Amino acid sequence: MANVIEVTGLTKRFGSLTAVNDVSFSVERGEIFGLLGKNGAGKTTTVEILEGYQTLDEGRVEVLGVDPKKGGGAWKDRIGLVLQDSDFDPSHTVAETVKLFAGFFTNPRSVAETLELVGLTDKTDTRIGRLSGGQRRRVDVALGIVGSPELLFLDEPTTGFDPSARREFWTMLEGLRSGGTSILLTTHYMEEAQRLCDRIAILAAGRIVAEGTSASLIALAGETMVRFDFEPGLDIVALSQISGIDFRVVGDVVTATIPRAQAQLLRLLQHAEHEGIELRGLGVVRPTLDDVFLDVTGETT
Repeated sequence: MANVIEVTGLTKRFGSLTAVNDVSFSVERGEIFGLLGKNGAGKTTTVEILEGYQTLDEGRVEVLGVDPKKGGGAWKDRIGLVLQDSDFDPSHTVAETVKLFAGFFTNPRSVAETLELVGLTDKTDTRIGRLSGGQRRRVDVALGIVGSPELLFLDEPTTGFDPSARREFWTMLEGLRSGGTSILLTTHYMEEAQRLCDRIAILAAGRIVAEGTSASLIALAGETMVRFDFEPGLDIVALSQISGIDFRVVGDVVTATIPRAQAQLLRLLQHAEHEGIELRGLGVVRPTLDDVFLDVTGETT
């Protein structure tokens, strides 16, 4: 089976509110798929339907070839869940908690391997109640992967992580993907989605408003921009003709959008070097996934 998740025409209503409206997407085996959206966009409802916790009103959903509402023990043994919030016995140690959850699965990872993957080896015998918020979040992730799942649902997994811990976690997820684990990720960190996700779908008001790779989505946000300081005697017309870049002067700054960034910038820099022209304050700005997100969800900076 090529796809681990198939969603077609998914619709879910809560009274008069349509939380998810005719949503369709698929997740391929062995990829990290990002489901993004601001609060209230419908992503949590979508994920809960995929996990079997909510019932859809219209459409069709298959997870590992099974309707989630009909998934039995054998199906649940193949998936892992990392929820936004979890509640553990604060008197149990980290190792005891992970060992308890490992017992729910047929072929679990060892406790030691699991704790090493999430960076908690040095907290093996620490009681849950004595962990920091970020460390408790790592325990959440440990419980999600201890069963060696084929498919892992990660709901805001790095909330509470410092930047260093977040990057370590990204490396771990990339390792899981390399090992064949498929991952559905929800996150509010656009850098995280851009780094990890093979493909992304962005939800707004219950609908998918953009879908594709990070690169294809970023292309929607516009072209590369270049800017440098304007100085007396700088021949902007000549620079435009030689580089093929349509420069304009705004106050004391020269700006332009560049449809063919590599070739045009190369011509500009070669000419400036040859003529001894110093382009002070030179900067090149690429659109980011943040720009795409703000645009397609109707938010503004």
